[in-house]
Amino acid sequence: MEMSSFRLISSFGRVPSLGSTISKKFISTGPAIRPFLLGPLSRNASRLTTKSKLFLPFMKQQGLRHTMTAAPPPNVSMPLSRNMERLIGGWLAGCAGMCFGAVVLGGVTRLTESGLSMVHWKLFGERPPTSMDEWQLEFERYKQFPEFKIKNKDITLDEFRWIWYMEYGHRTWGRAIGAVFYIPAAIFWMKGHFSPLMKKRTVFLGGLLAFQGLLGWYMVKSGLESRFHGESDVPRVSQYRLAAHLGSAFVLYSYLLWCSLDYLLPVQQLQRSKELLRFKRLAHMCKGLVFITAISGAFVAGLDAGLVYNSFPKMGDKWIPDDVLEYKPTWTNFTENPTTVQFDHRILGVTTFSTIMACWAISRRLNIPRRARLACNVMAIAALAQVGLGISTLLTYVPTPLAASHQSGSLILLSIAFWLTHELKRIPK
Repeated sequence: MEMSSFRLISSFGRVPSLGSTISKKFISTGPAIRPFLLGPLSRNASRLTTKSKLFLPFMKQQGLRHTMTAAPPPNVSMPLSRNMERLIGGWLAGCAGMCFGAVVLGGVTRLTESGLSMVHWKLFGERPPTSMDEWQLEFERYKQFPEFKIKNKDITLDEFRWIWYMEYGHRTWGRAIGAVFYIPAAIFWMKGHFSPLMKKRTVFLGGLLAFQGLLGWYMVKSGLESRFHGESDVPRVSQYRLAAHLGSAFVLYSYLLWCSLDYLLPVQQLQRSKELLRFKRLAHMCKGLVFITAISGAFVAGLDAGLVYNSFPKMGDKWIPDDVLEYKPTWTNFTENPTTVQFDHRILGVTTFSTIMACWAISRRLNIPRRARLACNVMAIAALAQVGLGISTLLTYVPTPLAASHQSGSLILLSIAFWLTHELKRIPK
C-alpha cells in the first residue's frame, strides 16, 4: 500500500500542468497529507528511484519537508568519531616523536664523528656484519676513503665497530619511521578515515619522508668524495647538505606535529581584534626566527665553528672579530667562514630570544585562550633554557652531551612555537 501510494504521489509530481481539479485539491490539502507523504518517503529513502526523485521539487514548492539523508559525495569523508580522531592524531604525534628522536640521534652521530663509517647505502637497509671476516671486509672498505687516510689512520677494529653501529642505528631508525608512517597511512586511507585535505597532507608527508632519506645519503656522499688531499684537510660532509638535511627534518617534524595538533587539540574560533592579529603575527615571527637560527646552527656544526671563539659575549677581545669578512667573494663568508658563521648564529640567537621575550610580555596584557597563554609561558622558559645551553656549549668547547642537548632544545623550542601559533590559527583575518 505504501509503495503504491508513493508511485501515485510521484505521478502527480510529473504532471505538466497543475490546472486540473484533482491537482488543485491535492495542493490545497498539502498540510493534511504530510503524514501520508513523509511516512513512505522516510521509510523507503534508500529505495528511491529516478521517478520518485522527480517529486522532490513538487514537495519543496508546497513547503513539505522530508527526512531523507543523502549519501555524501565520493570525495567527502564521513565525520570521524572522537576516538578515531585521537587514534589518527596519536599516530601522527608518534611519527613526529620518532622524527625528533632521529634529529637527536643524527646530532650525536655527527658529534661522535660516526657519520662516515658506512661507505655504502641500500634502500631497504644494510645487514650488520656477523662474523670477524665480514667486519674485516667492512673495515677494509672504510680504509679506502679520506676519513681513514687523513684523520683515523690509527683507529682499531673495535673502535670502527662502535662508530659503524652509531651510523647504522641512525639509518635503521629512519627506516623505522618510514614503516610506522606508510603502513598506518595506507590503512587509514583505504578505510576512508582521511578527509580530502588529509589525503593531500599524507601525500606531501610521505614524499618528504622519502626525500629525507635520499638527502641523508647525498649528504654522507659529500664526505666520502676525494676532495680532501692535504694533511690539514678535515674530511666532513658539506655544510650546505648538512643544513639541507637538518632543515628537511625540521620541516617534516613540524608538519607532522601540526597535523597531529589538528586532531588532538582542536581550537575554537576566536573573536577578531587588531591586538590579537598583531600578536598572532608576532608569534609566527618567533616561529620563523627559531627555524632560521636552527639552520644557522647546522652551518656552525658543519664547519666546527663552535670551536673558533669560545668566549661570550665578546668573540675573543672584540665584539666583531677582524676576520669576520676575510673570505673573497664576501658572500662566501656567511656560509664558509667559521668566524662569520658563529657570529651570525650569535646574532640570530639573541634576536630570537629578544623577540620571544617580547611576545611573552605582550601576552601578559592580552585576553588570549588559556592554552595559548600556557604555550607562550612555556616558550619563554624554553628560550631561556636554550640560550643557557648555547652559551654553556660554547664556553666548554662543545662537549657532546651539551651540544646534543642544545640541538634538541632548538627543536623543543620550535615545537612550542608551533603549538602557540596553532592555538591562534582560528583568528579571522
